[in-house]
Amino acid sequence: MSALGDQALSIAALRNDVLSGRLTPTDIAMEVLLRCDRVDPNIWITRRGSDDLLAEAARLDTLDPATHPLLGIPFAVKDNIDVAGLPTTAACPTYAHQPEADAFVVARLRAAGALVIGKTNLDQFATGLVGVRSPYGVPANSFNPDYVPGGSSSGSAVAVAKGLVAFSLGTDTAGSGRVPAAFNNLIGWKPTKGILSTSGVVPACRSLDCVSIFTLTADDAAMVSDVATAYDAADAFARPMASPSAGMPMHWKGLRVGVPLPENLEFFGDRDAAALFGKAVSAAGDLGAELLPTDISPFLNAARLLYEGPWVAERYLAIEALIECQPEALHPVTREITLGGATPRATDLFRAEYRLAALRRQADTAMADLDILLLPTTGTIPTVQAVLDEPIKVNSDLGRYTNFMNLLDLSAVAVPGGFRADGMPLGVTLAAPAFHDRQLLALAGQLHVRTGKGLGISGATIPEARLNTATPVAPETLRIAVCGAHMSGLPLNGQLRNLGATFEAEVTTAEGYGFYALAGPEPKRPGLLRRANGDGGAISMEVWQVPVAAVGHLLAAIPAPLGLGTISLSDGSSVKGFLCEAAATSDARDITAFGGWRAYIAST
Repeated sequence: MSALGDQALSIAALRNDVLSGRLTPTDIAMEVLLRCDRVDPNIWITRRGSDDLLAEAARLDTLDPATHPLLGIPFAVKDNIDVAGLPTTAACPTYAHQPEADAFVVARLRAAGALVIGKTNLDQFATGLVGVRSPYGVPANSFNPDYVPGGSSSGSAVAVAKGLVAFSLGTDTAGSGRVPAAFNNLIGWKPTKGILSTSGVVPACRSLDCVSIFTLTADDAAMVSDVATAYDAADAFARPMASPSAGMPMHWKGLRVGVPLPENLEFFGDRDAAALFGKAVSAAGDLGAELLPTDISPFLNAARLLYEGPWVAERYLAIEALIECQPEALHPVTREITLGGATPRATDLFRAEYRLAALRRQADTAMADLDILLLPTTGTIPTVQAVLDEPIKVNSDLGRYTNFMNLLDLSAVAVPGGFRADGMPLGVTLAAPAFHDRQLLALAGQLHVRTGKGLGISGATIPEARLNTATPVAPETLRIAVCGAHMSGLPLNGQLRNLGATFEAEVTTAEGYGFYALAGPEPKRPGLLRRANGDGGAISMEVWQVPVAAVGHLLAAIPAPLGLGTISLSDGSSVKGFLCEAAATSDARDITAFGGWRAYIAST
């Protein structure tokens, strides 16, 4: 019996064993070698030899686990991401090359002590959500080989689900880090674009590509994130991790959750999938979320742009030399899709950009009163035969709820959602604006306990999430009072939340303020003015804590005649807040008698 037995390879559990001395990196490596020899070889394109692997494990044995947060943790790398010493093929033998250095993300993980086991299979050039477009065979779905494993990061997902590694790297352009997670009972984290470097990654759509993470739990994904997230100045598309919106809680109670309208949902005749999504929505409600029916049409329309628009030209550009000189080297479906990118004109790109800009504005409006969206990850799980019969249509159906994420600059986490009656897993996805990754992982962990069953293919109990006890470092804030459209639930409140503002309290001004309904475009705004003669009233307001670093952005978005000043409150204290220039009130309606904007709005 091995030191690990049938234990699921959770990062957190392995980390505790290494820290306590119960396991060494060599113990873990030997167990992984045994497990890999017992399972489907199609998971891998290249596996490290046992001598090479054990030699590195022996070196890791000499390191201090206290200073190497992933010491001995085994991981797999999708074979469109470079690992020094192993070929990168992108599932195309003709394209294969030997990289001299690790990809930026791989290098950070190895520096933290993580142990690369090998390079995993994928849909060729990361083009597909099905996982069957590879000359290296099809990695069998972890639960039933008749069904697709999901792609393009097929091998990476199956390797984690079957307990061969504790985590894996995939990529995600259209859903490749989320669909395989759903089909293999895993957490699939698709980070905000740019916060994980794509240096050393074979591009699919370079402007949209993300490196993604597969794990058994959300806590494990957070542990990988802590190491992998770093700004890479050599990556032209990299972005430093921005301060997230502190206004979005790391727990479900009071969370404003957008749930698609019934007419937005499509499960392709899969009643079990529809029922599982309904249970996930109910679980969110049981956890205390405020469930808000939301029209996700702008998101769905954006999703169609990814393959029907000129972004396919990025896929063509990435492999232009190969597809022009040796088109026969490509999988037939990959070739058909990629060649579609050879013909778009510059005018097509600009036309699509204009359309996307309009849809992005509509999506932002839909998200303004929400913290997150709760969506199916896919509408169903197809069989391998169904994909062979209609390869492009079935793949397109799988991208219905995933294709728009990177186009609209959202962060997302796929969460196991239970099993159909036939034993096949499906999942849901939590999505939020960029840089809300840690909050999403915390929420995903809490929901996983309610909706999931087992870890990967194991029957191991899902541990209680720990991330809900952690709070992002709070930025220095300025208390700002708002009295109109920026208040909770009103049209401009999303501006505050997106800047990281948090609600503090409802307050009332001191007596002596005039309150006016200003003329101007929608959304309508009020003006607050301290009257010199003191004959005004007391006006209800809300105080929000706004990160100091974001105050300038807020002021830049506030039009004249409004500005920031000091407001006296009924309790004798004062606060910064929005006041109005006196000249603007001369032709405005005096609404002081209503005592606040909500009362005035209710009257109209």
